[in-house]
Amino acid sequence: MSEKKVIESLVSGGRATAGPPLGPVLGPLGVNVMAIVNKINEITKSYAGMKVPVKIVVDTETKEFDVTV
Repeated sequence: MSEKKVIESLVSGGRATAGPPLGPVLGPLGVNVMAIVNKINEITKSYAGMKVPVKIVVDTETKEFDVTV
């Protein structure tokens, strides 16, 4: 059974980066950080100029992820 890791963060709408706070948390999980950042930016682009809470669920075995706002 695979383990799921949940990361919650506050990002600027459409302007998330692979730097802190996301990069240092996601990097050790072995996932494609840029793919996750791009997905967050795609989902939050309509919230430009606002801080948006995001929740990232990563399956540590398959490296699949889900992003919700």
